[in-house]
Amino acid sequence: MSPARVPVDTRAELTALMHEFFSAVSFGRGQVPPYPRIRRLFIDGGMLINGSKAAPEILSVETFIASRQQLVDSGALTAFEENEVAATTELFGNVAHRFSTYTKRGLLHSAPLAARGRISTQFVRTPKGWKMSSMAWDDERP
Repeated sequence: MSPARVPVDTRAELTALMHEFFSAVSFGRGQVPPYPRIRRLFIDGGMLINGSKAAPEILSVETFIASRQQLVDSGALTAFEENEVAATTELFGNVAHRFSTYTKRGLLHSAPLAARGRISTQFVRTPKGWKMSSMAWDDERP
């Protein structure tokens, strides 16, 4: 069976979830990052996987939030912005997958941070609507 075309309302809901995630990890200088908002986007047991390191960094939602908050609290990360710039979405029944291209920029240890990459996000339809179940990403390399 092949994936179904994604209905417009489902595509809008998944797009809104992705935009909310990017909004929740983004903040300007002097702002408090809204990391706690990430919790409501994922199912219980959701995973975030950073594939841009030598070995994948596999994090629960709570561990992801805590690790990012620690960077902010220590003063290492003082600004961050991440945006989805392109995406392909597939749907089959109560599961969906979105392969996104992102850009990110910020200030880490007082040095500019900038990268592009791809994120693979899996979604499941729950009685309360669509939720993320996992997200894995990798930054482009030269």
